[in-house]
Order: sequence, then C-alpha cells, then structure tokens
Amino acid sequence: MAFYIVQFLTGLASAASLFLVASGLSIIFGVTRIVNFAHGAFYMLGAYVAFTLTERFAGALGFWGGVVIAALAVAAIGVLVEMVLLRRIYHAPELFQLLATFGLTLMVEDLVVLIWGPDDLVGRRAPGFKGAVDFFGQNIPSYDLFLIVLGPVVLGVLWLLFQRTRWGILVRAATQDRDMVAALGVNQKWLFTSVFAVGVFLAALGGALQIPRDAVHHAMDLRIIVEVFVVVVIGGLGSIIGAFVAAVLVSELNAFGILIFPKISIILVFLVMAVVLIVRPWGLFGKPEAPARRTPGLTVNPWRPLTANERIAAIAVLVVAAALPFVAGNYVLTVGSEIAIFVIFAVSLHFLMSVGGLASFGHAAYFGLGSYGVALLAKMAGLPMIACLLLGPLLGLLGAAVFGFFAVQLSGVYFAMLTLAFAQIVWSIAFQWVSVTGGDNGILGVWPSSWAASPAHFYWLSLGIAALAVVILRVIVFSPFGFALRATRDSPLRSEAIGINGKRIQWTAFVIAGTVAGLAGALFAYLKGSVFPDNMGISLSVDALVMVLLGGVETVSGAVVGAIVYKALNIWLVSQTDLSKLVLGGFVVLIVVAFPKGIVGTLEALLHRRRKSGSSSSPLLTSRIETAE
Repeated sequence: MAFYIVQFLTGLASAASLFLVASGLSIIFGVTRIVNFAHGAFYMLGAYVAFTLTERFAGALGFWGGVVIAALAVAAIGVLVEMVLLRRIYHAPELFQLLATFGLTLMVEDLVVLIWGPDDLVGRRAPGFKGAVDFFGQNIPSYDLFLIVLGPVVLGVLWLLFQRTRWGILVRAATQDRDMVAALGVNQKWLFTSVFAVGVFLAALGGALQIPRDAVHHAMDLRIIVEVFVVVVIGGLGSIIGAFVAAVLVSELNAFGILIFPKISIILVFLVMAVVLIVRPWGLFGKPEAPARRTPGLTVNPWRPLTANERIAAIAVLVVAAALPFVAGNYVLTVGSEIAIFVIFAVSLHFLMSVGGLASFGHAAYFGLGSYGVALLAKMAGLPMIACLLLGPLLGLLGAAVFGFFAVQLSGVYFAMLTLAFAQIVWSIAFQWVSVTGGDNGILGVWPSSWAASPAHFYWLSLGIAALAVVILRVIVFSPFGFALRATRDSPLRSEAIGINGKRIQWTAFVIAGTVAGLAGALFAYLKGSVFPDNMGISLSVDALVMVLLGGVETVSGAVVGAIVYKALNIWLVSQTDLSKLVLGGFVVLIVVAFPKGIVGTLEALLHRRRKSGSSSSPLLTSRIETAE
C-alpha cells in the first residue's frame, strides 16, 4: 500500500509542472485562438535558461531567483515573438498561425543545441529540498512534496487573478466571445500580448522547475507538447480548474498505467481524451464556443477548373518531371520518389482541409496504416507488389471509416484534437504490439518487385500514382459531391436546409482522404524497404499540415507545390548543414509573414487582381461580381 501511495504522490508532483504548462496554453488558445505549437519550445527554453542561471549563482537565493528570472526572461521573449510575428498574422487563417509557431519550434530546437550543446544537462538539487521523507519504508523526495503543494497554490493565484481583477474578467470574456469584447472597445492587441506573456511565463516556469527532477535536453519540447494538448482538451479550453484536474488525471494515468495495464499504458491517456471529446466535446470544465462570425467572400476567391492552356501547362510540367531519369542519378531519383509520395500524402490532407473544412492533426495515422497494410501482406501473406499496393491502403480506408464516424460529429479544434487522439492510439498499438508489428524494431525487408526495383522505374511509378491522385481529387472537387462538401463547409445550416446530409458527406470525404493517405504510405513502405511506428507519428502529421499551409489552404491544389517545396528544402538542408531546422524554421516563418495565404494562394490572389484591373467591365458589373464573390 505504501508503494502505491508513493506512486500516487509522484503522479501529483508531475501534475504540478504539467498544470503550469497546460494552463498557459489553455489561456493563450482560449483568447487568441492560436494553436501554439511553440509552447513546448518556451517550456524547454525555461529549463535551459534556468539551468544556466542556477549554475552561475550559488545558494538558495541564486537557485530560486534563477528559476523566477528564467521564467520572466522567456516571457519577455514570448512578448517579442507575439508583437513581431504573431500580431502580423492574427487575421490570417487560424491554422496558418500554427505554421508560424511550428517554424519557431524548429528554430528553437537548433538554437538550444547551438548555445548549450547536444548533451543532456543535469541541474543541481533544489536548496532546502535535497532529501527525502520516509513513508513506511518508501522514500518520497522532498522536492516532489514541494511541487505537490505548489500546484494548488498556483491554481489559487490564477483563480484570484481571473475572478477578482478587471484583466481577468476581460480574459474570461474573450475566451467566450472575443469579437464581442472587441466591439465593446477593448484594445485587443494589448490584451493578446498580456495573455501571451502570462501563458509563456507559466510554460517557462514549468520547465525551470523540472531541472532538479529531469535532465534538460533538446527534445523535451515535443515530449511535453503532446501531453499538454491532451490536458487542455480534457479540461476544457480556457478553464484553469479544468487544466488542473486534467493534469492530475493524465499524470496519475501515466504513473499507474505502467503498473496496471503495462501492454496498453501508452494508449490510456489518449483513450480518455477520445472518450471525453465524444461525450463532452468542450471538455470536462469547458463551455461550448460561440459561433464564429465570418464575412462571406472576405478572403476566398471562387474556385474554377483549369482552363485548356493551364491543363497543357500542367501536362508539360508532368512530362518534364517524367524525363528526370534520363538526366539524373539514383540519389536524385530516390529523392524525387519521396517527394512524389509526399505530394500524394499532402493532397489527401489538403482535400480534407480545403474542400471539407476539416483540419486533421492526426492524418499520419492513415499513412502509417497503409504502410503496415503493405508490410503485413508482403511479409506474412507473401503477396506480390501489385496486390499489396491495391489491398494495403484498404487498412487506411478501414481506419478512416471507423475513426471518421466519430470525428465528423465534432468541428474546429475539437475535431482536430480527436483525430490527434486516434492517431496516437494507432501509433501506440503499433509501438506496443510487438508480436505483430515488431514494435520499435519495425518490419524490415519490404522491397519492391523486380519490375519496380530500379530507382528510375520506382520514380515513374510514384510520379504516375501522384499525378493520378491529384487528378482524381480535382475531379471530385468539381463534381456534385464536391459542391455538396463545399456547401457543408461554408454553411452547414443552409446545406442541411436544402437536403444535404452534411455528416455523411464529411464522413465520405474523410474516408477518401484516409484511403489516398494510405496509398502514399504503401508506396513509402516500398521506397524505404521497412515500416516503423514513426510512420504514423505526430511529427509526420505536422509535416503534412505544414505542406498544405505552405501551398495555401484556400487553393484547389496548393498542397502539390507546398509538398515539393517543403520536402525538397528539408532533404537538401539536412545534407548541407547541421542547422537544418534553424534554416527551415526561418524559411517557414518568412513564408508566413510574406505570404499569409501560402505560396499558391498568394500567386492566385495576384493573378486575380491582375484580371480585375485589366477587365473592361463596367463599374456596376464589377461591383456585382465582387458582391457575388
């Protein structure tokens, strides 16, 4: 019994740090609607800066003062980021803001390695809390007891701040309806800046307080950010009490899951998250969001099929790409095959996001299911490559059909988080079901047949399937089904009023996107010759989001350009410099600031203006066209 009590107390100590980070993210998202992927990076920066300060200054005052100063310094960096970068893109699509924070994360990961080095750093013990308390033969670190007390204290301070101050009232009001707060004359810029500063301070403080417990390393941002997203969603966006309760729940599941359910310990947290989202989409302590106010035709130009000249140009580009094996070596062809595969993956997500209006944070699940489907058929059933390519993606289709049924019942960030939960469940199964999937050792020896074994032949196969996937999805976009899907995206109530079954339409689109992603995963398995759980990891889902957003989420096929640019740049930078993440992150941030609609979206906007300026239509006709758009 003493052992279980100590385990429970250890979970509570972990919950304190997790609560600090999660409460900051909940506040930031609740007010600004920014999915701050860089929140883990601020947590990591807090730990690194605190390590430097506590090593430089001796004594209790040096340690605790260093922790607080580190949190304040990182908060100041957060204010600078908000004013210089995020304030410029508040009117951009919300998911494009995710792209900016992802770019920041990449930059910070390389910067900490550049400044502090790649090795793990072990901080000194906290003065006054270096010992342990004996509890029926079990030792409890006194620092853990300090964290257990700190959690409720911080919760009480935040509760007073949000309930008893004018600033707190404004923040709570903005969490529920920020448009109305702006209409009442509140200066949104400074409200957003102050909220971002408080949120980053809490994240950095959580990281700084971890140095006596854990080693500081350059991968701790990604480790914490997934758990923080889970906590925020379970507790409810904008709810501090919800973040505290969810942090305790998640930490205790992590503490006891390995003891009680060792074979599914990783899945438990995401199963709870999925159940909460299905039963109560706004979280345990959250409130339903006010409907978003949209201005029709504000940013989106009407879509149209390609003209005859544009089709000829697209075919010419495809012919030039097909001629690559005649002038390039094997390495370039292998890179070209990988880019073509990720074009398929990106256009599948783009179809779901752009046409269906459904932003998935876990699209890599279906990519990975396609990979495992091919690997299992090839290794266990011994089927030929053609049969595997035809049947393997059906596993992605099956997963999309099951998960999509529950996911399309939700919308917005709740839909995104449920797809993330499902993806992590699938990843956990692949990681822990060693007897079937091989666990982290993967499935090896998945090689293409002799007719596709050469780099040139496999490149032509990948390019042909990529072109076919893009064409089929474009045909669907301009089909009656595509118009029904876009109607559901733009106005669910009006589409329902004219007899469109919106949920069924969205579910069908989800299945189509999952199947195409599974096809990409099947090709990827043959390209690499192996399949690992990382094929469905969160980093791959984020890569797909970046490709779509870089190309332009408001375009028909912008993901093609986004995938080519991002993947080619990523592969080239890795081969050229050790600071590839810093350069790539800087490029992503530059694209966000310079081209807030994405590369293709910006080009289409320029062409649209050019056509309008060169049009000889009368002013009245032009006005009517603009009104219709």
